[in-house]
This record gives sequence, structure tokens and C-alpha cells, in this order.
Amino acid sequence: MKDTKEVKSFKRKFIWLVSIIDAITVILTYNIMPLVQGFPPNSEDLAFQSAVLPVTHIQQYIIVFFIGITVHLLTFKFLMKDIYKYLNKYYRKENISYKEIYNVRKKCINIPYKVAIFHIFLIIGIGIIFNFIMLASAFAIIKFTLMIVAIASVIAIAILVGTQKLFYSVIMTTYNLTDKYERNIGYRITNSKNLLLQVIPVICVIMIVVTLIGYSQTVSQEGLATANYYKAYLSSKNIKPSEVDMQSLKDILSSIPLENEDDYYYIISPNDEEIFVSKEDGSISDFVLKYRDFFFKEDSGMLYEKFESDEQLYALKLKDSDGREWYVGYKFIVMDSDLLIYYTEIIVLVIFAFSVLLLIWSRNISNNLIKTTSRLKEMAEEEDSVDDTKPLPIASNDEFSDLAYYFNKIQEINKQNVQTIKNSQDLLIERERLASLGQMVGGIAHNLKTPIMSISGAAEGLSDLTKELDLSIGNSQVTEEDYHAIASDMNTWIEKIRTHTSYMSDVITAVKGQTVVFSEEQIYPFSVSELFKQVEILMRHELKNSITKLVIDNQTSDKDQIYGSINSMVQILNNMISNSIQAYNNNEEEMPINLTAKIDNNKIVISVQDFGPGLPENVKQKLFKEMITTKGKEGTGLRTIYVLLKCKSSFPWKYYF
Repeated sequence: MKDTKEVKSFKRKFIWLVSIIDAITVILTYNIMPLVQGFPPNSEDLAFQSAVLPVTHIQQYIIVFFIGITVHLLTFKFLMKDIYKYLNKYYRKENISYKEIYNVRKKCINIPYKVAIFHIFLIIGIGIIFNFIMLASAFAIIKFTLMIVAIASVIAIAILVGTQKLFYSVIMTTYNLTDKYERNIGYRITNSKNLLLQVIPVICVIMIVVTLIGYSQTVSQEGLATANYYKAYLSSKNIKPSEVDMQSLKDILSSIPLENEDDYYYIISPNDEEIFVSKEDGSISDFVLKYRDFFFKEDSGMLYEKFESDEQLYALKLKDSDGREWYVGYKFIVMDSDLLIYYTEIIVLVIFAFSVLLLIWSRNISNNLIKTTSRLKEMAEEEDSVDDTKPLPIASNDEFSDLAYYFNKIQEINKQNVQTIKNSQDLLIERERLASLGQMVGGIAHNLKTPIMSISGAAEGLSDLTKELDLSIGNSQVTEEDYHAIASDMNTWIEKIRTHTSYMSDVITAVKGQTVVFSEEQIYPFSVSELFKQVEILMRHELKNSITKLVIDNQTSDKDQIYGSINSMVQILNNMISNSIQAYNNNEEEMPINLTAKIDNNKIVISVQDFGPGLPENVKQKLFKEMITTKGKEGTGLRTIYVLLKCKSSFPWKYYF
């Protein structure tokens, strides 16, 4: 299947990024390397290089560029296969699993580091191969390798930063699909390490380039000084055309004292027919002859052995009696290993010192970030963190002080928002409490009618017995047993009145508990029997009308006390029982609702069980986590959840579905 236009655009961006970075690598190396290596003046001339090299420098770098970019693009194609697949699905609006999203996020974090490391080894590998092919001197190879390592490190950082920027846009698309997130995805590079990885290579490049250029300039000046030494001696000899022959020139040159024991003189006859060197293992390379033909200047007389400044020559052009041109001079080595070692030691010391300072500085930055993240972690993990978290100290006047300042501002806003939510929530709870109480008023009124009528009947019975007692006074036919019988009947009516008034008192107490303002609730110990008694009183009418039977099984004793708000617990159980009644959906047969209390591992476990259809799975997942209702506009989802959380810390309990 073809890529979408968005994926094609994304691929083009990657190709341009890699191409530009690889091109910069080649251009930087091409321009810096002659300075570092101390190439002879004008030696980058293409005609000259074509004469002395099988492949010119610029051709070498072009080859390196195409090899590098080819390998890079193939590497990206392999590493980014899953990312391209994801992006195509994303822009085609196909279903994408979280597993795919997680994998893409991980790859987007890891790939830049993988490519950066691969880039370093690729450049170093290619550079070293060409190094050994094109350079003969071990000293030159060392300098070239140092430069390659330094440049490769900086370019790898450029690859890292560039690809991270592109991958960030990919990561952002994943959050358009899901809000789910996780930490510790991919390679974890701390801020201090990341800073070291990005800064130290730059410092290394600067130090290496400056040091090697300084070394090359020093060597060049030393070569000029040596050349001037021999130039002065040869000028003093005032060689005449008649003296320009092989033997005479040998005699003249051998009479001049050598500045260094490794120096030696040479004689090049006309048309390079014969070349004489005074040292047994000495030589004059073809490079010297070609350089002479292209760039020789009599005022300086400088020649070079190869594309390095370590071996230089002073040459004097002479004409013999026939007008033919001879070249004589001295060849000398200007390589100073002690100086290079000294420079290397300086590089190592400076980089080490800077690394230590950078590490301390980066650790300080990380510590400031850790302080902020620790406070955020506290807020995320502790229930009351918004109220209890103290402001983050502002101990500086920089970006971190801005971060601390706005962190504190957000914390203040969170506290205000939480308080506003709590106030609104309390108000909603009170409204629902009163609404629930209003629904129970009809049932409570009906519940009170029966005892009131019974009390009224008992009063009538007592009134009749009082009249009968009054008329029997002084009547000789009324016996003592009759008076006892009247007293017994009166006690019966009084006991009925006492029973009904006690019931009415319980109803009033239960109703009064539900009318208490939420903020005025008191926490005190109570038994399960007290709790179940109030629940049964308040729910009696609703249970009767719904043809539902409340089956109470209290396996606790009055010694088993619950410390909390009995009114809140009544609300919870009433709500649960009401939900159970509604779950039966007005069945024609009487259905049971089991209200059970038992002791389990020294905890009182209260459960409400019905035999309805149960809750939908999506509701179960959200229950006790957020305000949710299945009653549409009729429900708030507030009361059970909020009271539950409020009472949770007051006493242990369990809720079964």
C-alpha cells in the first residue's frame, strides 16, 4: 500500500535532514582538514591533486558523502519501519491499538540515540579507511583520526537534536488518539548526562581544532626558520654557473653545517635526469617534483614531501653554463612530537576540567528540576497534597525561579479550585439529601398514620375504662377483681400507646438525622443494630410499595461499635437499597434484598445484595472513581460516592455488587 501524502512529506524531511547534516560534515571536514594537517600552500589545487593523487580530495569527500547518506537512509528505513506504518494508519484514520502507540513512542525516543551512535561509528570508520589509504605517516593518521572523532561527535549531536525535533511531532499525534501515558519509556538519559553528551563533544572539537591548527602553524614557522638558515648559507656561497655540476655542488653543499643531524642535502639535475641525496635512506618524492613544477617560488624556495608539513625542503634554482636549470637544497623534518604531546596534555586537562565544571553545573540544574518534580509527585500521590504542599522556595532569579513561581501560582489556583469544588459538592449533597428526604416524606407520613390511629384508639379505650371506673365507685356489686380487670385493660392500652410512641420517636429520630446539615454531622460510636433500625424505618414504605422484602441478617453484637457518622451510613445504605429496588423494575413477585453485617478479620463487613440484572461493565469501571449515574437527568452520582469517601477513613466496610 502506498504511503499517504503526510508520510511522504515526513520522509522528505528526514532525507533533507540527513542530507544537510552529511553535507555539512563533508564541507566542514574538507575545509578544516588542510589547516589541521598543515597541507602545503595551494595543495588543494585540483590540477595539482590530479597530477599527484589517483583520486582528488574533493572526489574523496563526495564519495564519502554518498556512502554516508546511503547508509544513513537505509538505516532510517530499517529503524523507522514501524513508525511509517503507524503514521500511515494514523492519517488513514484506521484503528490503532495502545500497544502500537506505546511501541511508537518508545521508538521515537530511542531511535535518535541509536542513529547518533551509529553516525559516530560510520564517520569514524569511513574516515579511518580513507585515512590509511591516502596518508602514509603515522603522525598524520593520528591527527586525522582525532579530527574525524571530534567532527563525528558534533555531527552526531546534530543528528540527535534534529531527529528528536521531528520525532516530537510523531509523539504528539499519539496523544491525539489516547490520553493514556506512562513514564520511563525508552532510554533514560538524565538531564546532567544529556548536557554532558551535547556540550563535551563541541568543546573537544574546539580544543582539538585550535590545538592542531596551532601545532601546524608552529611547525610551519619552524620550517620557514630552518629554510632561512640554509638559504642564508647558500646565498653566502655565491655559486657561479661554472660551479653548477654534480661534483662541485656536492662539495659546496657538504661544506655547509647541518642544523639538525637528520637533515640532508639533495641535487636535482636538469629535467630531473639525476637526483642525488646525501643521506643513505633519503629520497625526493614525486610529490616534491610536482609541487615544484606547479608552485615553486624563488623568493621562499619552500617545497614539501607530501600532503603534510612534517617534512619540508628548501630549494635553490641554479643555471649551469649551458643555461640548464638545476635545483639544490636541503630536506629537513619539522615534526615536533614533544610539542604535540604537550598540546595533547593541554587538551585532556582542559576537557577534564570543563567536564567536571559542567557536571557540577548540570547537577545543580538537575537538582532544581528534581525539587519541582518531587513536589509535583507529592501532589500526584497524596490525597491531600494540594492543601498540605508548601510553596516551592524561590532561591534564584533565572528560569528556575520562574518555574518555581508559576508552580506556586498553579498550586494556589488548584487550592482555590479544590475548595470551590468542595463547596459546590457539599451544596449538591445537601440538595440531594433534602430531595431524598422529600421522597420519603409520603412514606413516613403513612408510617406515622398507623401508630397515631392506634394511639387514638387506645385513648378512646382508656376514656371508656375511666368512665367505667368512675361509675363503679361506690357500687357494692363491683368487686375487687373487677377493679383489677379494669386496671389490667388500662395497662394494655397504655403499653400499646408506649409501643407506638416509641416507634414514632424512632421515626422522628431517623428523619431528624437525615435533615442535619452535612457540615454539622458528628462522629461517634454506634452499633450495627442502631444503623439497621434507622434504615428499616426510613425504607419501610418504599419497600412495601415495591413489593420488595428487606432481609436483615445482623451477625454482630452491640459491643461491636462503628466509629463514624451514622447518618452518612444510613444515607449510603438507603441509596443502595433504593438502587436495588429500582433494579427489580417493579416485579410482580416479592423480591428479596439482603442486608447483612458480619465480622471478618476484626472488621465489620456490611453488604447489600439484590438479584437484579447488575451494573453494566462501563459503569463498574467508573464506580467510586468519578461521579456517575445511570438515571440520566434524574441522578447526580454524588451521594454514594462522596459519602462513601468521607466515611471510608472512619470505619472499615465493603461493598459487593
